[in-house]
Amino acid sequence: MTITFTVFKGSSSGEIKKSETTIPSIKAKEVLLEHTHSGVCGTDSHHIKQDMVLGHEGVGIAKEVGSGVKDIKIGDRLGFGYVRGGCDECQYCKLGYTWHCTNTAQIFGQTDLDQGSFATHSVWPSTRLVKIPEAIASADAGPFMCAGQTVFVPMLRNNFKAGERVGVIGIGGLGHLAIQFAAALGCEVVVLSSSSNKKQEAMDFGAKEFYNTNEMVAGDVKKIDHLMVTSSALPDWRVYAELMAPFGAIHPLTIAFEDLVFPYGMMILKELTIVGSCSSSMEEVKQMVQFVVKHHIKPVVEKFPMSVEGITEAFQKLENGKIRYRGVLEVEVGSL
Repeated sequence: MTITFTVFKGSSSGEIKKSETTIPSIKAKEVLLEHTHSGVCGTDSHHIKQDMVLGHEGVGIAKEVGSGVKDIKIGDRLGFGYVRGGCDECQYCKLGYTWHCTNTAQIFGQTDLDQGSFATHSVWPSTRLVKIPEAIASADAGPFMCAGQTVFVPMLRNNFKAGERVGVIGIGGLGHLAIQFAAALGCEVVVLSSSSNKKQEAMDFGAKEFYNTNEMVAGDVKKIDHLMVTSSALPDWRVYAELMAPFGAIHPLTIAFEDLVFPYGMMILKELTIVGSCSSSMEEVKQMVQFVVKHHIKPVVEKFPMSVEGITEAFQKLENGKIRYRGVLEVEVGSL
């Protein structure tokens, strides 16, 4: 059975284009999703001039399930993110890190350019879908599929402990979730921002301390064990190296197109580590979802219609730093 659905793509001019994707049918281990929501991520804007379907924070309902899928049924509410799959045979796939697949890594922006979450539907491998619990609203679920994973998984992998001091640079789509996750882990969250206009909101999210970096004296701040860099612009590393405690770890979480220049001597003397993080295994995603439900983590979202106009407005507000805190596209019944 041929399947055709509406999609929204980038273009060489940077304009959003409404189009269609048609596939012959779903395969044995695939699921056809009818989308309800999609998060809007800064990574999407990096592909806005490509002829590809945008979006990688998808939430929808299973409308058709392949014959080889055993753990998903029609009507299930599901989410998907940045990674689509791999060969399932190499050492990285067997560990769950399919985005590092040495044979057929399938990730957003590089493969399957006719599939994305800025669409009415998508066809997705069942192994890269996560069930959304009733406690999480669909509009909230989208941002967890990328932004949530991005900030939570480094905390999980690096065993953040209660009482540790966690610095968060930036209070945006990633930062406001990082504050909530770290606070729920029992960490002392220290927010570092170039503006004080979000101070009260940062404290409401769970921060214990707030510093305006334009006024801060690094020597007056108690040292930090983990530093989560959630802003798109790289900070002055000389300042932040001074803030770090011995054996501290720095976690860059966004894509930047410039070199990381760090005070070498400070890194050696303090025995600091810089820990990159790209994506998440499905087991890690499931752990995040369970944590979200248990600790009532909730993104602050601003909704836009799933349309050319809605997507364009969302990107404009994202570029201008006007979204508080995560843009979400919503498919309006009958609108497409």
